[in-house]
Amino acid sequence: MNYLEFEKPLAEIEGKAEELRALASSNAEMDVADEAAALDAKAAVMLRNLYGKLSRWQKCQVARHPSRPHCRDYVEALFTEFTPLAGDRNFADDLAVTGGMARFNDRPVVVIGHEKGHDTQSRLEHNFGMARPEGYRKAIRLMELADRFGLPVVTLVDTPGAFPGKGAEERGQSEAIARSTQACLTIGVPLVSVIIGEGGSGGAVAFATGNRLAMLEHSIYSVISPEGCASILWKDAEKMREAAEALRLTAQDLLALGVTDRVIAEPVGGAHRDRAATVARVGEAIAAMLGELDGLDRAGLVADRRRKFLQLGRKGLAA
Repeated sequence: MNYLEFEKPLAEIEGKAEELRALASSNAEMDVADEAAALDAKAAVMLRNLYGKLSRWQKCQVARHPSRPHCRDYVEALFTEFTPLAGDRNFADDLAVTGGMARFNDRPVVVIGHEKGHDTQSRLEHNFGMARPEGYRKAIRLMELADRFGLPVVTLVDTPGAFPGKGAEERGQSEAIARSTQACLTIGVPLVSVIIGEGGSGGAVAFATGNRLAMLEHSIYSVISPEGCASILWKDAEKMREAAEALRLTAQDLLALGVTDRVIAEPVGGAHRDRAATVARVGEAIAAMLGELDGLDRAGLVADRRRKFLQLGRKGLAA
């Protein structure tokens, strides 16, 4: 278990319980079941208390937890007959973006998402989920394919932001993001998105400009990272806590503002503590969002999307 900074007291209690069980396993005469159970109960109460009053910065930490389910985990668990499609037909295949045709509840769909990777090697391979222009152009190609064949699009967003390297800028990073956002707005099929971890900057908007947006309870969605915001406003990245508060980037903040349509509850302690339950809840949310759009024709879907984005920010401005 990877513990976050604010979870250190919890780590001590759970660590002691594990030590007692390890001692008991090596000595059959040692009976520590009651002591271990008492520590487990204490840890459970502490966990509920900790996660019941997370600050915005702490939610950022939970959203970035390396053990959270990633795009690949959701695709493997929720979709069948997944056929990945690679490349932008122009420059290269960007492994930070995965996508292809699949079935969701036996319904043909196109699924697209950011993949961060699960260990050092795969994180480097997937560039930590930071897409280059070819990643967004691959997404555009897949959205156009979905539009051509009348397939709903499901996007899973988990990125710190678009890759800011020189090569990416030379190949038209901002143009690729803008065109991906445009494709989201103009395709005549249902487009539903879920923020499963980080929704960073234009890199997230390029996938999440859909008819419906859901966010996991401890996910974040913002125009810039707290560290980047602090560096710009205060010339000090260490003021990321203040920046996180000012950005109002949590799922709860964005539900109040009308940016997200629903918040998906996570297990106590975050998605990483019960990955299977989290994946199941995301599947239920995707099914519900697609169901809300059933019956709308092409013009209705585009009008629904237009209405949604013209109303952004009007809800909760006084909050």
